[in-house]
Amino acid sequence: MRFILKVIVVALALWLTTLIVSGVSVVPYDDTELATVLTYLLVAVIFGLVNAIVGTFIRIVAFPIYVITLGLISFIVNGLLLLLVDWISGLMGFGLVVESFWWGVLGALVLGLISWLIGLVVRPSRD
Repeated sequence: MRFILKVIVVALALWLTTLIVSGVSVVPYDDTELATVLTYLLVAVIFGLVNAIVGTFIRIVAFPIYVITLGLISFIVNGLLLLLVDWISGLMGFGLVVESFWWGVLGALVLGLISWLIGLVVRPSRD
């Protein structure tokens, strides 16, 4: 249940990111509204898997660089992860489209902020 909630939060954040950042967009596999929603959910799943597998590996290996740059390298890493999601979803013929590396960095920053804000709202209380 937690995974499904996270996927929905990331999909919603991705939709809002595509509205805010002009260099990041999602191309659905069909012109229907259901196809658009399913595309956002699929891209959110791909993003979650890439972030969990590749992102964790990079963060562990590059930990000294994170310390030296006081975490600022995370913007670059998250932009690269977003570009990786673009490439993976592009292999399927639909999905995330990022125009350039810097649009990816900005998109990852906005996506992270929006995901965090939505997560604060929908997070279940631990009372």
